[in-house]
Amino acid sequence: MSTQQAEPESQEAPEDPAMKGAESPAAEEQNGGGMVDEHAEKAAELGGETVHIKVFRYDPEVEGKQEPRFDDFHVPFEKGMTVLDSVMYARDEYDSSLTFRHSCRQAVCGSDAFFVNGKQRLGCKTQISDLEQPVRIEPLPHQEVVKDLVVDMDHFYDQMHTVEPYFQDEDTPPVDDLEEQRQSQENREKIKMSSRCIWCGACMSSCNIAAGDNEYLGPAAINKAYKFAMDDREGEEIKEHRLRILEQEHGVWRCQTQFSCTEVCPKDIPLTEHIQELKREAVKKNLKFW
Repeated sequence: MSTQQAEPESQEAPEDPAMKGAESPAAEEQNGGGMVDEHAEKAAELGGETVHIKVFRYDPEVEGKQEPRFDDFHVPFEKGMTVLDSVMYARDEYDSSLTFRHSCRQAVCGSDAFFVNGKQRLGCKTQISDLEQPVRIEPLPHQEVVKDLVVDMDHFYDQMHTVEPYFQDEDTPPVDDLEEQRQSQENREKIKMSSRCIWCGACMSSCNIAAGDNEYLGPAAINKAYKFAMDDREGEEIKEHRLRILEQEHGVWRCQTQFSCTEVCPKDIPLTEHIQELKREAVKKNLKFW
């Protein structure tokens, strides 16, 4: 995962003031009318159709840029252009200080999740031609903004690691006796979708519960736990251990089945369904018939 300009490791940028300031009329007035005209003229010189994008800007380390605002860019349109392509062009041709994360550009790394026209999307997967203009590009909501489109992902990663996202088997034999651990085709199909998670954070950003409960594991972490809890190659003891993690106060029972996480997932993972299935598993494990 790369950034286009080094961001401070521990710089805090409170979410609410930043995002509120971005939506205020005063912040909108700071987008630099002269600069907009200059960008439009430069794009016009290149000829052809252009795309109008409005990009959220915030830099806590530079005086005069600490107040959130939106900058306008007019980018030459090309067939197949994505949101990521447009901000890369704006950075390369207009403002080299524009900062955002990106890496593989193939919807695999999950580093370029943005809030585009009011919805969490992957920049490299979202076609500009499918969006209404001007295209409004913002950092993910409910995350602290580090700079421009870069948000602090540490809490998201902490929640992911809480569910122990790695394969465990209490019956693993000595190294000399290790054999291939086979998985049935049926079981593979069951967990296949859950394994597509790319840790982009879009689902967590869309979740109203996560926004109000900082301890909630969140849909991405719960989905990751689902992948392993439903894998037949792990024993019952480990499965019960995972379910104990998930059925805590800030686990699966906090989900209110709003389906917002499922709607924004760029890999089409049925996150809400997985959470509900884990609830049923937790109930079954605690049922006693006597």
